[in-house]
Amino acid sequence: MSHPVYKNLVGGEWVPAAQGRTILNLNPADHGDVIGAFPASVAADVDAAVAAARRAFASWRLVPAPKRAEILLRTGTLLQERKEKYAREMTREMGKVLAETRGDVQEAIDEAFYVAGEGRRLYGVTTPSELEKKFAMSVRMPVGVVGLITPWNFPMAIPSWKLFPALVAGNTCVIKPAEDTPLSTYNLVETLIDAGLPPGVVNIVSGEGPEAGAPLVEHAHVRAISFTGSSEVGSLVAQRAAATFKQVSLEMGGKNAMIVLDDANLDLALDGALWGAFGTTGQRCTATSRILLQKRIAGEFTEKLVARAKKLRVGNGLDESVEVGPQINKQQIDTSTKYADIAQREGATLLCGGHALCAGEYATGTFFEPTVFAGVKPAMRIAREEVFGPVVSLLEFDSFEEAIAIANSIDYGLSTALYTRDVNRAFTAMRDLEAGITYINAPTIGAEVHLPFGGVKQTGNGHREGLGAIEFFTTWKAVYVDYSDKLQRAQIDNAE
Repeated sequence: MSHPVYKNLVGGEWVPAAQGRTILNLNPADHGDVIGAFPASVAADVDAAVAAARRAFASWRLVPAPKRAEILLRTGTLLQERKEKYAREMTREMGKVLAETRGDVQEAIDEAFYVAGEGRRLYGVTTPSELEKKFAMSVRMPVGVVGLITPWNFPMAIPSWKLFPALVAGNTCVIKPAEDTPLSTYNLVETLIDAGLPPGVVNIVSGEGPEAGAPLVEHAHVRAISFTGSSEVGSLVAQRAAATFKQVSLEMGGKNAMIVLDDANLDLALDGALWGAFGTTGQRCTATSRILLQKRIAGEFTEKLVARAKKLRVGNGLDESVEVGPQINKQQIDTSTKYADIAQREGATLLCGGHALCAGEYATGTFFEPTVFAGVKPAMRIAREEVFGPVVSLLEFDSFEEAIAIANSIDYGLSTALYTRDVNRAFTAMRDLEAGITYINAPTIGAEVHLPFGGVKQTGNGHREGLGAIEFFTTWKAVYVDYSDKLQRAQIDNAE
């Protein structure tokens, strides 16, 4: 059966990759379902896309920000009309269940409407000058051409987090989507074009990281890189970008802890644990991968969690009755299998799952059982390293202070959660947990577009998506207007 063949978007034209090679985009629930063939781009393709973005920047930066924002407003409306179509195509290419892909598209809709409002809020600062007849102010300016590198797990939401604020700020973009899920980015950009985005303002270069991503990071005419992915790759991005003095925003891994105190609403905590650990098949940087249980309730909670995990329906996400979809590819299956083996060798107790599903309805996809480990100690690798699969570790503790120490004892710091009825402990946790996000009586997953999203330590380098995105995609300019009609020398003439 033939399948669609997609091209790169460069300067408003759809063009094949320079070397003519393609990458097949397969449905992870059914490898016989080919979504399409996408370009396997190389440095020459990146050069062409960056050149197109530079040409477009000359005029795009002069479009008034409220007018740029109107395009985003229309984009949000079009995404609402296309939501179901895009969600179904995303489930085919990424695997997560329809309820979640609908949510992914909805997040792009929310981001479009939120950032559209920023077109009239790109505020600078006016301040009194220290000299007479002198006016002082500051304004936000676009950075220039920006490179955006996005992951496969939220293939429309995360590109929208980067594209929309970059565009409203007046930048032009080259985006490299994940090679496993490029179609959702194509759908997003085509919606922008249909909403009136001029040619060359956004360019798509599809391909793998070393061949397409690295040249984008290293390109001399790219002024900023926004990257979401693993901490290992993020470290390389930061190092390579430093050679050309680019500013870099990194949103990377997590090993997120949910703390359940013995005064918690256990049924609520169980609901949160199931969703946090197995939503998106555990393939979220915010996934609940560690559950810390106070000893008095640990036995009851563990028994109920395992019983519910065993009942989760695994399968093709297009089936509305399915609760857990496939993992994205064989590499992720291998990683989940590896960590299940490591955990057992280190002494953790496997309570359910732990294996790939390969027979029957699962034979043509990449599926892994929902997996729960008990008896996990803080020093074990399963409690410290990111798995990015449907694997959760249960750790027990005595005191609240011990739980905070365990939660903070890792190299990551993205998301944390605390279940308790004690308001004093809730506020203490908000203060003391080392993370960019803290939830009280809710799981570690779930973000709203108008709040800052990102983490600390090896999770990120200080920049934020959401609320902090405009700050990253703009640069400050101080402006002085001297209307004294004479030379004034600031601190020299203002010394007395």
